[in-house]
Amino acid sequence: MPQWETLYRERRCSAEEAVQAIQSRNRVFVTGNCSVPQVLCPAMAEHAMNLHDVEIVQVLTVGKHRYTSPEMRGHIRVNTMFISDDVRESVQEGNADFTPVFLSEIPELLRTQLPIDVALIHVSPPDEHGFCSYGVEVGVTKTAAEAARVVIAEVNVRMPRTLGDSFIHVSKIDHIVEVDYELPELRPAPPSPVQQAIGQNVASLIEDGSTLQTGIGGIPDAVLNYLGDKKDLGIHTELFSDGVIDLVNRGIINNEAKTLHPGKMIAGFVLGTRRLYEFIHDNPIVELHPSEYVNDPFRIAQNKKMVSINSALEIDLTGQVCADSIGPKFYSGVGGQVDFVRGAARSKGGKPIIALPSTTKNDTISRIVWQLKPGAGVVTTRNDVHYVVTEFGIAYLHGKTIRERVRALINIAHPKFQEELESKARELRWLPAMYAGVSFS
Repeated sequence: MPQWETLYRERRCSAEEAVQAIQSRNRVFVTGNCSVPQVLCPAMAEHAMNLHDVEIVQVLTVGKHRYTSPEMRGHIRVNTMFISDDVRESVQEGNADFTPVFLSEIPELLRTQLPIDVALIHVSPPDEHGFCSYGVEVGVTKTAAEAARVVIAEVNVRMPRTLGDSFIHVSKIDHIVEVDYELPELRPAPPSPVQQAIGQNVASLIEDGSTLQTGIGGIPDAVLNYLGDKKDLGIHTELFSDGVIDLVNRGIINNEAKTLHPGKMIAGFVLGTRRLYEFIHDNPIVELHPSEYVNDPFRIAQNKKMVSINSALEIDLTGQVCADSIGPKFYSGVGGQVDFVRGAARSKGGKPIIALPSTTKNDTISRIVWQLKPGAGVVTTRNDVHYVVTEFGIAYLHGKTIRERVRALINIAHPKFQEELESKARELRWLPAMYAGVSFS
């Protein structure tokens, strides 16, 4: 019997036994996305009722979890680097912490400023050599597990085996909890008419041979819907979802024109449905890598014709992008937006794109504004922005004057707000004042 098999047998235990490794004042990393450990997390929350000042470090997590609930106050406090639904209220009420940071830089934080005592991870069963795959979430988890003092793993027969830099050997796992459950699924609603219009506008910017950063949601899915006439597209992205599968099957996404990892789809994690999990399982065209690799702007820029597609909560008339807060209320996070905007900008033939609906709240609030809400955070600076896309068109801002930017953004704002935006821009002297009803802009 290989040594790893002996270790595997010796280190098997129940979730309740495994979480005894967590002590008061420990810092615990919890793997995220659709990989959140469904058995270990409740056991940890129960155990923590006897502990105090345990810090949970996480990024994006899917679903509701007891360890984020108010009853854990004094026992567990969450420090999240991206605000997902389960912690948004806690962060906004001051009962959880938010650390703003580029996704590409999170792994280094876990090695240095935020040393990890215990990592809770979720992996596939070991192969014949004793290596488990991190499955649907490699991005931050691999680095956290390598940096942790103690590693506790759920080994799930339903976890897909993904390839790339995505493996941990049994000898590196201190406690093994065998589980058997289906991974959570994310099923985005079909794109709305507005999202479809945005998708069509974005797709018009994508050339044959481009490499794409795309994500999950109505706008990314709408973009993918309009790429049926393109050729030789590739994927290099922090995440992808079900929307890429049909384009791969049709040969539109074949990764053959990529200048970095030709023939391969590169990502840090995936979010989607069981169909996606089956697609990525042991699939040689898919490689998952840690975020410090995937999101490194200098590495992203090595892809010729790199196209980054990101969204925003609002954008002002000079091009400042707010993507993480609504005024002073933290809503989401920085994620990989700046990593990919800067990477695409430095790519030969690259195009960084910010895509957003022109309004929110049933067309009552413009998302193109003369001034960001007081307290709003600037995620992507006006100096970084190239393309802005709404359902009403495309504005190109890079290298443009403030006057040219203002005019371009007003042109793609919702018509009901254009007059108000123009009036304010003239008041601020971003556009020339009106003289006898005549403008010389």
